[in-house]
Amino acid sequence: MPARIQAALAALEATHGIRVLYACESGSRAWGFPSPDSDYDVRFIYSHPAHWYLTLDEGPDTLNFPIDDELDLAGWELRKALKLLRGSNAALFEWLQSPVVYQEAPGFRAALEPWLPAGWNPRAGLHHYLGQLRRGVTDDLTGEQVRLKRLFYALRSALAARWIQHHPDQVPPMEFALLRELLPPELNDTVDELLARKATADEKTTVPRPAALVAYLQQAYDAGQNARAILPVLRRPEPTPALDAVFRAWL
Repeated sequence: MPARIQAALAALEATHGIRVLYACESGSRAWGFPSPDSDYDVRFIYSHPAHWYLTLDEGPDTLNFPIDDELDLAGWELRKALKLLRGSNAALFEWLQSPVVYQEAPGFRAALEPWLPAGWNPRAGLHHYLGQLRRGVTDDLTGEQVRLKRLFYALRSALAARWIQHHPDQVPPMEFALLRELLPPELNDTVDELLARKATADEKTTVPRPAALVAYLQQAYDAGQNARAILPVLRRPEPTPALDAVFRAWL
């Protein structure tokens, strides 16, 4: 798959006349709980030649492709990505922390990392993770049998939401192993057993609903909802001039 991913990125550059500045894993393989048949969620940031930007009308700023059984490939244009950084887009913040990088223009991630704190908004981040968690507590995890994949999606979102409440001035880490430091100790054995099961199970595997863990997810969702209005509004330096310079430097 790494060879297939590299070939796909090279084909994108040739077909669309773009430069891929950064490409990473963004799903369960980066989070730390893949199944053997998990697909590869490759996300990338790209730029066009400078003349593409010198038009009256802005062109498309996203590249999406049909998902097959193995590869999910999508990317954002550089200007869009920098605007999303300024707007505290949680998905982009995760991409820039990914432990699995498939391609990078030398120094690109290092150029953006110093501006993540300036773009971070804990209220926006909490809203993002609570939105993901809501699907779990209201839809995915209500039956007697629940999909193991959806259980871990909800748990990771719950822990990220908890992280923001405990550390509002810090971007939550992407990796589950770091987030689970906030997990109540009495749930560790259950989570370890489920992680071991997921490592050998397919994406559609279901397990009996773990009542204590699902109750924790509901409590985390309720606590997050209550915390929304009282999270601090961080006073950060305006990042736009610096991000303008980053934009020009990488064209």
